[in-house]
Amino acid sequence: MSGKVPSIALQLYSLGAELEEDFEGVVREVAAAGYAGVEPFGYPHRDAVAEGQLFRELGLQVPSFHAAISAGEDMDKVLEAARAVGTHRIIVAGIGRGDAWDTQAKIEANCSLINESAASAAAAGIELGYHNHWWEFDTLVDGQPVWRHMLHLLDDKVFFQIDTYWAQVGGADVVSVLSELGPRNQVLHVKDGPADDPLADMAAVGSGVMDWEAIFAVSDVDWVVVELDRCATDMLQAVRDSCAWLSAEGYAGGKS
Repeated sequence: MSGKVPSIALQLYSLGAELEEDFEGVVREVAAAGYAGVEPFGYPHRDAVAEGQLFRELGLQVPSFHAAISAGEDMDKVLEAARAVGTHRIIVAGIGRGDAWDTQAKIEANCSLINESAASAAAAGIELGYHNHWWEFDTLVDGQPVWRHMLHLLDDKVFFQIDTYWAQVGGADVVSVLSELGPRNQVLHVKDGPADDPLADMAAVGSGVMDWEAIFAVSDVDWVVVELDRCATDMLQAVRDSCAWLSAEGYAGGKS
């Protein structure tokens, strides 16, 4: 780490089912848990204006959000959502699974779409990034994992949001990936668990197998985002425990 302590946000997808029942109440629970920010998802198919007002009321920053686009669709509406919630980063939350990336032609087509969206975002003063899953690491094309092809094909303006857990599930050495990307990895995603099966239940950050000491030693970001796709225990408690553990260990800081 550079010496600075990044802030902690929660990817709200972690509490997707709970949000459907009581969006405001759950976001208030997130703020009460000590999170400094939130990373929303699903725009432009959500009410970004109302959600942005709630985030501001609670003092929750929005370092980035995951857009419900496949790198190009509804881009103007997504840009409007970014302005409404007050973020300068939009993140493409994946384009298909491994079979969407398993040839050079598919990789080139996907990267072209991402580049096109990044150019549109840049014209509006907004950055665009890409969030990985495991398949960008365990899908090989011409002997190289997909993410390496992406490094060469994506414009330099496109940043990465490395999901450390998914990278490890995909067989990557997470420390090496982060070291190679350097500042191009702008926002770090953290989850925990056994890290050996995409379908395995996850756990609160700090209670699985991820080597956080080594990961944070090479990470240099302003924001760390907790995301738990599923959990064997109570999800809200795992969300609370993740924030508390990151703060206690000094890896990241919550709301002061």
